[in-house]
Amino acid sequence: MKLVTYAAARDARVGVLMDDGVHDAGFEGDMVALIEAGPAALRAAGAAAARNPAVPAARLLAPLRPRSMRDFMAFEGHLRGALGRLGRPIPEEWYTVPAYYRASPDTVIGPETEIRWPAFTDRLDHELELAAIIGRPGHDIPRKEALAHVFGWTIWNDVSARDVQVRELPLSLGPAKAKEWDGSNVLGPCLVTADEVDGTNLRLRVRVNGELWGEDTTANMHHTFADLIAYCSRGQTLYPGDLLGSGTLTGGSGIELDRWLRPGDLVEMEADGIGILRNRIGRKEER
Repeated sequence: MKLVTYAAARDARVGVLMDDGVHDAGFEGDMVALIEAGPAALRAAGAAAARNPAVPAARLLAPLRPRSMRDFMAFEGHLRGALGRLGRPIPEEWYTVPAYYRASPDTVIGPETEIRWPAFTDRLDHELELAAIIGRPGHDIPRKEALAHVFGWTIWNDVSARDVQVRELPLSLGPAKAKEWDGSNVLGPCLVTADEVDGTNLRLRVRVNGELWGEDTTANMHHTFADLIAYCSRGQTLYPGDLLGSGTLTGGSGIELDRWLRPGDLVEMEADGIGILRNRIGRKEER
C-alpha cells in the first residue's frame, strides 16, 4: 500500500495513493498514529480508501513527521567518492561500526516543495537515500529479526551544506548546521508498506534537470538495514514512527562528481516501487 499525507483545504489527512489519485483513508490521526495502531488499523485504512472517491486537488505533504530520524553511512562507494574529493581515506572503523547521527523531524518537508538555500552556505548538495520506518517497538533486536520491525519505506533527500560540513567535521561532533535548517530533510512522495517493496534490494536514481547524475541499489550496502536496526536498538527501544536512513547511495550526491546544484535546479529522486520525490532548489537567501 502507498500511504501518503495530503493537504485538502486546511487539514492534513492520511490517504492511500492509487492509480487515479489520492483516496482518503478514513483515519482520524496522523501517519505515526496509524503505524502505532497496528495491522488492523492499516487494513481498515486500505478498505476505507478503496470505498472513498479520489480527493480532488490533493496536495502531497511529507508522508510522515518521524518520531525520530537517524542517518547512517552504509555505502562504501559514496564514502570513498566524497572523502576522496577531500583527500581523505575511509577510516578503518567505518567497516566495523554502522555509526549514525540524529536529524531533526522539525526540518522535514515533502514533495514539490521548494528547498531553501540558506544564506550561510555557498555549496548546496543533494543526497539520495532510502529510509526505513519502524512499525513495531523493539529493544536489543537480533539482526535476524530486524526487518520484521520495518513498517515501510520512503525516499529521503538529505540536503547538505558542503562548505559548512568541511568546517564542522574535524570537530568530531558530527554534522550540525551542515545538515540542519528549515527544509533540509525531504521525504516522499509516499510511504510504501514493507509487504510491497523489498528495501534490501531496491534500485534508486537521482536526476538533476532531467539528467541522470547517479544510480545504485541498496543491495550494495556494506551495513545492511538489518545491521542498522540491530545496532541502534542496543540498549535502546525503537518505536513506531522512528526513521532510519541508509546514508547516501553511491553516485547519489554532487560532491562525488564535483557537480553542484544551482538555484532553480529540479532534483528528482526515484525509487522502484515508491515513485519520484521531486523538488526545486530555491534562490540563495540574502545574509
